[in-house]
Parts: sequence; structure tokens; C-alpha cells
Amino acid sequence: LLKNRIKEVLKNIESSKAASQEVKLLAVTKTHPKKVIQKTFDCGIKIFGENKVQEAEKKYIDRPKGLELHLIGALQTNKINKALKIFDVIQSVDSLKLAKNINKRAFAISKKQRIFCQINIGKDPQKIGFTVDEFEYHVEEIINLSSIKLEGIMTILPNNIDDNKKNQLFTKTKKITEKTSKMYSMPLEVSMGMSGDYVTAIEKGSTMVRVGSKLYG
Repeated sequence: LLKNRIKEVLKNIESSKAASQEVKLLAVTKTHPKKVIQKTFDCGIKIFGENKVQEAEKKYIDRPKGLELHLIGALQTNKINKALKIFDVIQSVDSLKLAKNINKRAFAISKKQRIFCQINIGKDPQKIGFTVDEFEYHVEEIINLSSIKLEGIMTILPNNIDDNKKNQLFTKTKKITEKTSKMYSMPLEVSMGMSGDYVTAIEKGSTMVRVGSKLYG
């Protein structure tokens, strides 16, 4: 069953993307038991996401070699040290303060921590993230922090918005990513789109989709 669901999602990704567009599938395993991780990995999926540091710590302690783990939920300051040990990428960096804190702790353990900046593109009070203005104002300082490496931009859209609004917000996120990428001559991923809207996100230029319920029910 899982194999078929993965095939289906990968097929949809293939048919929605432009010829030159590379799209990665991130499997969101939050709330799912540890055994699905190995099964998913055996189906060829290499990138996984968890929302909580504690849950990830329990489930990914002895992960398969070659698996890349991303934190996609909010990170509290008191969990940074643990997060640095567990996660290859932290996608939910939502402030300059958090970026600086991660940088300081990463420096202390001689790690270059890969991060994405989370932008609250829909100005949703329920979601964390930089505003567009804050991101553009602080991005240069973030890029210049020596122990983190900015690799992308992530966004989560507000709930209950129509397709037209979704399209607008996905397009806006893609534009900001491209603008930043050009300005600082660095490739950046754009992580947008989840189980309910990943096809639309890909059509609007996403390079990484975060899919959970479409894989695990």
C-alpha cells in the first residue's frame, strides 16, 4: 500500500513539473511509528521531515545511512542543541535571533548547520515565519553567519484559502526565492506544498514538497 502511494505521489510530481525543474519529495513522518521510516526509505525516499525535536530524537536515533532529516516545525531556543545533533536541515528558521542562536551553538560543536528561512507569506497569525520585509532586510546577515548555510525558503500557507489566493502566495514565494538567489549568487530550494496542494505548488515552482497524509493516510 505504501509503495503504491509513494508511486502515485512521485507520478504526480513528474507530471506537474516543468522539464528543467527538479522536485524533491520530503516524507513527513510526524505521529507515525518508527517502522514506516525504514519502509519509506526502502521505497527510495531519502528526505524525511519531523515537526518535534523530541519525537524525532526517539524515532531517528539509528536511522538508515543516507537518510536526510529536516525539522519542519517550530524550534524553541532550549531545543537548539538537541536539534543540531539530530537534524541535517532546519527548515523553520523564522527570525534573525533564532538564526544567530543556531549559528552560535553550531559553531561551538564545529558544525555547519544547513537551514531554510520560513516566510509567513500569507501573514497568517497562526503561523510562524519572517514577513517578506523582515526576510529581505535580514537575509544578508543570515548568509554571512559562519556556522550556518542558507539553502532555501520554506512557507506554509494559511488554512482555508481559495485556489486563486494559493496560486498568488506560491508565486510570490517563488519570486522572493529567485530574487534572493540571484542577488547573492546562490542556489536556493523553495519548500512549499503539502499533501493537499503539492501539485499546485510544483506548478508554481516548488522544488521540495512536504507530504505526509497522502503517503501514510
